[in-house]
Amino acid sequence: MRLHGFLIGQTETLLAEVLRLNGPADATTSRFFRAHPKLGHAERGVIAEAVFAVLRRRMEFAHLAESGTGSPARRMALLGLMQTAGRSALKPFVTEAEATWLEHVAKIDPESLPLRIRLNLPDWISQALSSRFEAAELAQLAAALNYPAPLDLRANPIKASRDDVLGALSKAGIEAGATPFAPLGVRVVGKPALTKLDAFQQGWLEVQDEGSQLLCSVVAPRRGEMIVDFCAGAGGKTLALGAAMRSTGRLYAFDISERRLAKLKPRLARSGLSNVNPVLIDSEHDAKIKRLAGKIDRVLVDAPCSGLGTLRRNPDLKWRQSPESIAELAPKQASILTSAARLVKKGGRLVYATCSILEAENEAVVQRFLADHPDFALVPVRDVLAEQRIELEMGDYLSLWPHRHATDGFFAAVLERQS
Repeated sequence: MRLHGFLIGQTETLLAEVLRLNGPADATTSRFFRAHPKLGHAERGVIAEAVFAVLRRRMEFAHLAESGTGSPARRMALLGLMQTAGRSALKPFVTEAEATWLEHVAKIDPESLPLRIRLNLPDWISQALSSRFEAAELAQLAAALNYPAPLDLRANPIKASRDDVLGALSKAGIEAGATPFAPLGVRVVGKPALTKLDAFQQGWLEVQDEGSQLLCSVVAPRRGEMIVDFCAGAGGKTLALGAAMRSTGRLYAFDISERRLAKLKPRLARSGLSNVNPVLIDSEHDAKIKRLAGKIDRVLVDAPCSGLGTLRRNPDLKWRQSPESIAELAPKQASILTSAARLVKKGGRLVYATCSILEAENEAVVQRFLADHPDFALVPVRDVLAEQRIELEMGDYLSLWPHRHATDGFFAAVLERQS
């Protein structure tokens, strides 16, 4: 759409609110749009894209905004809009001084900026990742995290094959192709509206990042088993697990949030699954959980975490999280994993997973658990993937990275009860 001066002001207003970091950026943005109902769909898209561009490149834009004229908030908004709409679209609506400044900024080679600025990561995150990556690869990771995630779908094998889904999308004029690793994954070009498609309404497909699909493959559910999705949320992984079970056996979807479980219901209805049992629990110590102790074949613990693997979608998280918040999560992650372990029968498997890229939330949690629970042993993820003929080079753990695999950042460990 054609940019106009009013949108610059609205972008500046929303950006100032979002940068207060009082809550999730998507929630703040939704409230802003509800308060401004006259903004059209396209206008909302322009504003939101610019604001999220600033969140992704906040350190870089703040550095560039040290020059120029006007308020810092306006300069940041202009940089976001230049990133998403282009400098030529802005030119009719800015002052001569602003136009000159934007022209100057556009000529700056990002590679000439200090590495710390180019990474667009808080120092504590950069330091945590520098123990894993050399500087060059860390820069690649940071760059990948600063681009919006693609739209990935999962074909629902209860209703359709991946080829069926690709055919339906093509018929609707939507460009898409198979994901490189997940056997049911589809990657869509752009962000087309999907909810009105017959294929969506009939349950042929679900929106799910390829990394999340691969995590479900690591669980390796089998027909007829009893499985628990311990932190099910809105049920994206639950639906993938249920479909892999071919709607046989029993799949419990536990969550402490009634609101999140409510979001599962319409998705479950579309999916055609009959083996899913959503269960509201009050905590990881709920009596409903204790009744299943020692009876479950596989338990997935997609633990509460920092979410730093999802920065392509939620760039505000890197500014809202802190070393202190990570430390506060550790006891909760350990408690949930320990409670979930009680469900696993001998020979059964416990899968601990996060969408974090920090060792403190991933390997460190697993290693502490194994030290405290000698009745569990680590099953190398490379073996689990090989059994399913998924060609993805991994070691003991599932470690997915945006710059290596074009997925969100995911971690998973497979633990098997020995006795």
